[in-house]
This record gives sequence, C-alpha cells and structure tokens, in this order.
Amino acid sequence: MSNFTETLWTRAALPASIDAPGRLAIGVVAFALLTAVSAQIAVVLPWTPVPVTLQPLMVVLAGVTLGARGGALAMAAYVTIGALGAPVFSNGAAGLPWLLGPTGGYLLAAPAAAFVAGWVTGAAGHPVRLFAGLTLGVATMYVGGIAQLMGLTGQGLGSALALGAVPFLVGDATKVLFAFFAVLAVRQVRPSAD
Repeated sequence: MSNFTETLWTRAALPASIDAPGRLAIGVVAFALLTAVSAQIAVVLPWTPVPVTLQPLMVVLAGVTLGARGGALAMAAYVTIGALGAPVFSNGAAGLPWLLGPTGGYLLAAPAAAFVAGWVTGAAGHPVRLFAGLTLGVATMYVGGIAQLMGLTGQGLGSALALGAVPFLVGDATKVLFAFFAVLAVRQVRPSAD
C-alpha cells in the first residue's frame, strides 16, 4: 500500500495489528458495500435514463483511499456482485442486462475510474494530484457511460453528452469537492500518526 493510503488507514483508527493485505481486504469489502449503499440514494431525472446517485463519490474515494489497484479491485467486486444478481445497482437493480443498459457503461467504467483516481493521486497524495485524480476518475466514468449511451441509442456525441453528462456536471463537481475536502480533513485527524 502507498504511504498516502497507509496514512488514511492509520487515521481511520484501524487496529495496528492488521497488516497491509488485511487492511486492503477490509477496504475492498468496505468500499464495495459503500458503493452498493450509495447506489440506493438515487434520483430519477425525467429527461435522461441515467439517475443521479452517490456512486461516483464512492468510486473515486475508493481509488484515492485504497490506491489504484485496491480501488479498482473494490469496484470490480461491486460490479461483479451486481452482475451476479445482488440488488446493488441504483434503485435495487441487478444482473447482466442492467450492465448492458443505459447506465451500464458508467458501472463497467467504475474499476477503471477508481484506478485512474488512485494512480493520478499517487503515493504522496499531494493536494493538486488528489484533486486531479478525483476529477479524472469521474471523467473516466463519463467516458464509459457516454460511449455505451452512444452505442445503445445510435445518437451522436452531442446528444449522448446532453443525456449522460450535462445533467450531472454540477452534482459530480460537488462530489469531487466533497471528496477532496474529506480526504484533506482525514489527513488532519491525529497528526501524530505520521
């Protein structure tokens, strides 16, 4: 695990007796579950098939907290559990058909988004890199979602952006800012842990 990740976990008050692989396993399970819960906080917009959820927040937080590989693993676990039939997608949806539908591209891009967020943030978690990682992680989800919307609807990029990105920009920018300040706040807790 990276220095940045170790610092976050130490400040999250996990017992010191848990080794790095154990902490990673706990983190993977925790973020898969948190993402499943965040998906249930969904607002359906009448003009788009894509609901507003808190999932992007959990996806990028997984990446910057667990690191690139750990975040990707957590999101792969989440998507796999949903694909196998657990009702973890928005509004309790589940199954492979959901992944092939209008919101599937965002879900399928979640492991890559978490990886990008963690990779860009890096081991030190410098604030500029943290902000860039969170932003590019969300952007990665947009790429997957927009690409699948274009494929399903046969519409061009402009129409797909209007359906699958524009309605969410302000909300996702807010999520990025929340994640940024939350991670910085966790760093301030128990400064003697360094």
